[in-house]
Amino acid sequence: MKYFGTDGFRGEANVGLTVDHAFKIGKFVGWYYGLRQGRKAKAVIGKDTRRSSYMYENALVAGLVSSGADAYVLRVTTTPSVSYVVRHGDFDCGIMITASHNPYCDNGIKLIDSGGYKMNPEVLQKVEDYIDGKIDVPLATGEHIGRAVDYVEGRNRYIASLIGSAKFSLKGYRIALDCANGASTPVAPGVFNALGAEVHVISDEPDGFNINKGCGSTHIERLQAYVREEGLDVGFAFDGDADRCIAVDEYGNVCDGDTIMYVCGAHLARQGKLAGNTVVATVMSNLGLFKALDKLGISYEKTDVGDKYVSACMTEHGYSLGGEQSGHIIFSEYSATGDGVNTSLRIMQTMIETGKTLAELAEPLTIYPQLLKNVRVEDKHAVMENEAVKAAAESVEAALEGDGRALIRASGTEPLVRVMVEAPTMEQCEHYVDEVVRVIESL
Repeated sequence: MKYFGTDGFRGEANVGLTVDHAFKIGKFVGWYYGLRQGRKAKAVIGKDTRRSSYMYENALVAGLVSSGADAYVLRVTTTPSVSYVVRHGDFDCGIMITASHNPYCDNGIKLIDSGGYKMNPEVLQKVEDYIDGKIDVPLATGEHIGRAVDYVEGRNRYIASLIGSAKFSLKGYRIALDCANGASTPVAPGVFNALGAEVHVISDEPDGFNINKGCGSTHIERLQAYVREEGLDVGFAFDGDADRCIAVDEYGNVCDGDTIMYVCGAHLARQGKLAGNTVVATVMSNLGLFKALDKLGISYEKTDVGDKYVSACMTEHGYSLGGEQSGHIIFSEYSATGDGVNTSLRIMQTMIETGKTLAELAEPLTIYPQLLKNVRVEDKHAVMENEAVKAAAESVEAALEGDGRALIRASGTEPLVRVMVEAPTMEQCEHYVDEVVRVIESL
C-alpha cells in the first residue's frame, strides 16, 4: 500500500503525515461505516503524548463528524485500550494516534476494526483511494452532522478491566515501571498501585517531546540500572503507545519478548491452559526460544515479522499466546492485540503462582547471540531470489551444524535486505553475517 504499512500510516509530523491526511481518514471512516449505509457511525479515538497528536486528534474528529459520525475521544491512552473499548462497546471502529516507539517528531494513525483487530487491508485500500482522490465522499448536513463526545470513562473501564483480570495481590512486591513518557503514564501506575504493589515509576513526565527519549522498551538500559540501584523485585518498560513490554529481572537482566513467551508459555502449558500447546512466534525469534520449547514438548508456529501476522495465526488456529521479540505479546484470553500492561500482569501472575522470581523462571532458557545487519540495495526482491545469496545462507547454516542459523529477509518498507545470524558466540555471528553481506554487496 502507498500510505498504510504493517503498523498504520506513519510519517514525520506535517511532512509525511499531515492534518489533511488525518481529516480525510476521519471523513472516509465516518462515511464508510455510517452515512454510506444510511446510519450513524460511532468511532473511538485515542492518542499518545506527542505534541503533534493533539492536532491529529482535532483533524480526525472534524473529519468524522463532518461525514456524520460520532467521535468518542479517550484523550491520552494506550493502543490496546482503544482496541478494548471498541471490542467491548457499541463502536464501529477505533483510531489510535501514535508512532509507537519512534521519536516525538514522527506520528501515525492506526485503524482498528469493530473486533479490536487491525483493520482489513481492503478497507485500508479504500481509505488510500479516497486520500488520492479516487473516491468521492459526501459531507453530512443538518441533523446528520456528527458530534464529539469526551469519553475518558472508556479509558477508565479499560483500566478497571486490567485490575479485574488480576486475581492476585501484588502486596510485598517492589516493582519498577518505565512509562516511556508515553501513553502508559495515566494507565500502568494506577493498575499496579490498585493491586497493592510498591510502585517505583520513571519516565512518567511527558512534555510532548520526550516520548521514548532515552527511556522505555527501546532504551531498556535506564530501567536496568534503576532496578539494580533500588534493589527492586522486577521492572517493566513500555513503548510510546504501550502495546509492547520488555521486562527486567531482579538482577537487572533484560527479558525480551522471547523470554516472556517462554516464561508464560511454559507456565500455561504446565497448567494445561496453553491452547493447542502452541506458542506463536516470528521468524526473527531467537533460536534459543525454539530449542527451549522443544525440550518442554511445546509446539510453535513461526510467522512473518509483524504482530498482525502473529494475531492472524492465533485467530485462525485458536491459539492463546503469541508475540514478537520486541515485546508485542498477545494473550488472546484478555486482548485482541499486543498489550504491554497486560503482559506485565501476566508475568506477575506467573511469578506469584510459581513462587519464583523472574530470573528463576527464565533460567532454563539460553538466548543465542544474535546479530542483524541491514544492507541497502537497488532491488531487494532480486537479491532475495539470487542463487548466490541463497547459497551463502545455506553455507552458513551447514557450518553451524544446527547450533545456529542464518536468516535473510527483505524489509517491508525500505530498500533493505536484512541479514541475521544466530550462533554460540558473537564472534561467529559477526563472521558469518559479514560473509553473507559480502555476497550481497558484490551483486
